[in-house]
Amino acid sequence: MGFTKPTLPPVEPTEFLAKPLLERTRILALNWVDNGFGTPKMVHTVYIAKLLLLYVFGGVVVATVTSGLPAFWDVAGWWNQPVFYQKAILWTLLLETVGIAGSWGPLAGKFKPMTGGIRFWARVGTIRLRPWKNVPLTAGDRRTPVDVALYLLLIVSVAVPLVLPPGVDSLVRPAFFYAPIALLVLNGLRDKTVFLAARGEQYLPALVFFACYPLTDMIVALKLLIVVVWVGAGFSKFGKHFSNVVPPMVSNSPFVPFKWLKRAHYRDYPRDIRPSRIADLMAHVGGTTIEIIVPLVLLLATNWWVALAATAVMVVFHLFITSTFPLAVPLEWNILFAYAAIFLFVGFPAGAGYGLLDMNPVLLAVTVVGLLFFPVLGNLRPDLVSFLPSMRQYAGNWASAVWAFAPGAEAKLNRVTRPTGNQVDQLVAFGYEPLWAEVTMQQVIAWRTMHSQGRGLFSVLHKNLPDIDTRTVREGEFVCNSLIGFNFGDGHLHDAAMIAAVQREARFEPGELVVVWVESQPVHRDHQEYQVIDAALGVIERGTWRVADAVGEQPWLPNGPIPTRVTWSAGVTA
Repeated sequence: MGFTKPTLPPVEPTEFLAKPLLERTRILALNWVDNGFGTPKMVHTVYIAKLLLLYVFGGVVVATVTSGLPAFWDVAGWWNQPVFYQKAILWTLLLETVGIAGSWGPLAGKFKPMTGGIRFWARVGTIRLRPWKNVPLTAGDRRTPVDVALYLLLIVSVAVPLVLPPGVDSLVRPAFFYAPIALLVLNGLRDKTVFLAARGEQYLPALVFFACYPLTDMIVALKLLIVVVWVGAGFSKFGKHFSNVVPPMVSNSPFVPFKWLKRAHYRDYPRDIRPSRIADLMAHVGGTTIEIIVPLVLLLATNWWVALAATAVMVVFHLFITSTFPLAVPLEWNILFAYAAIFLFVGFPAGAGYGLLDMNPVLLAVTVVGLLFFPVLGNLRPDLVSFLPSMRQYAGNWASAVWAFAPGAEAKLNRVTRPTGNQVDQLVAFGYEPLWAEVTMQQVIAWRTMHSQGRGLFSVLHKNLPDIDTRTVREGEFVCNSLIGFNFGDGHLHDAAMIAAVQREARFEPGELVVVWVESQPVHRDHQEYQVIDAALGVIERGTWRVADAVGEQPWLPNGPIPTRVTWSAGVTA
């Protein structure tokens, strides 16, 4: 990777774009093995500067100055103070809610401008996605003045307890948490995008603990919260998906400079780029095992040295994830969790009166049930719950989609009310030549095929669209970012309801935009359920594919589309 210039694929753009889709996919998947997204290192430098200066330094200064704590350089004076932890949560919640933490910048598909979030959610007329249709007073799919007001009030309600001094017990006054709790819920019922972007599934329980629990119970409840996040993520990595996540993630890291080391994560580059044995070990020993066993040790250990060693493991774990710059770029979240591990399990060890048995048993039972409800439901019925409240972050088992536009039809997205343009146009504004901008956008769909869902999505595309080689194919997650200002790998944000909302303004003709969308795999099933959606006609086909068939194939489908089974069809040919 260059510092100011991207590492472009070794192709001639005009000749490359004339090739069949699967051949382009093969070339770009092999390019990803060595170069990842090819992002200039200058971009990574911007992320690091934002993380260290805005998030870490800015957050520490705000928390210490507003809480009467020692100066920011006196780490020993504030690292284990509960009020500092409260304000660290508030600071992170504020940045996430505004849209300048996770899912920010070029690695999240936001090239110019780099910020989505507030640009979309503080603007009347942009797309709004309600989570459940049967909730009263949530009808419609466009943001109203009421939605904008609720969103801006949420920002203010988080900022107020952040900047005000603590109460007589040296904690943020509990009453100051009532407004952000209520506004997170109200915003979430009106628009799931805002709730998920704010990481409400993790910070809302923390706010409830701050507002309602006495100190000891609050600390133990916060331990339970972070352990549920860790163990939930670890549990979600069982199965066949996660090994496919590790190789492309390592390939995209700017801190892995050797091509031989990147290629070692693939079976037999360039003939077979399914995960190697090393990738499997990285996934299920370095990932699954650590995320389940080490957190349980932290929760139950009464020996301080054991807790210290386990904490060090989790800190290294989060720093490693940060170093890979995953495409959702949850850098601030990972740094917060690294600090949270130190604060909760070293600062307040179980052996010093902060163990499970030290918590009020009624509160303990309520807390455990509350924290486990959505993870259990989401693993059994992923269609009902986003993968974020399901605690299935970055497990490879995602709802996903690819969008296929007839020639020239992508331009109709510019009819949709939004403060940005299509991403290929953003890349041109960012400094790319138009043909290279197109090649770069196709690099993203090749990345999708390196994951299990991609092989199924492309198989359905090829079975349903004879003209697929002439179409413009886009990764759904990236398109979603340009339409609603956020995505975090959750295909529920660009499902049939969102496509219908786009269609109201874009007005595609039948066949001009065909989307293949797939739900994540339930824990008790061996298959995934897909939909074929024509923007003008709605869902025109439903079916399934076996996960084993998807993970067993190469990204470019050299043996043809994987087997699929149609369970319903509208009898319409796109």
